[in-house]
Amino acid sequence: MINFYSGNGSGMASVNKVILLGRLGRDPETRYASEGGTAICRLAVATSRRYKDREGNRKEETEWHNVVLFGRTAEIAQQYLRKGSEVYVEGRLRTRKYTGKDGIERYSTEIVGESMQLGARANSGSGADSHSDPYSQFESQPRPAPQQPAPAAAPKPAPADPVPEDDDIPF
Repeated sequence: MINFYSGNGSGMASVNKVILLGRLGRDPETRYASEGGTAICRLAVATSRRYKDREGNRKEETEWHNVVLFGRTAEIAQQYLRKGSEVYVEGRLRTRKYTGKDGIERYSTEIVGESMQLGARANSGSGADSHSDPYSQFESQPRPAPQQPAPAAAPKPAPADPVPEDDDIPF
């Protein structure tokens, strides 16, 4: 059992955390707020689950998620993502209430992306392979620490960094 302490005196903690790894169903849609000019980018992200039903038939369920990004993250999404791109988003759920053109009140639930990483095929149209493209892979596990040689042993060169670095990447 995990115990959380919320610090608000109620004894009940709350967490609003969403993690998505999926593909874009369409190109990002970006606009700029009238006050301050903040970039606002909307993404349609699909996640899929594959399973076998009771009869052993393979099935696939696809869920569509509305994601909204703000500021620099929104600008990066607009610049680097396209329909079919893989994207990793962490954020929180938000439900908004609005009145439609027909006067009926409606609700919309979306994910407010607080951080984003480009996936393996974010630049798939560039023809670059995974060794030369800095956006080509997620680092799903932490890198192992370089092994220290024994004091009497000759020093070994440090292992090569498996992920290329590029100082021009804005994130």
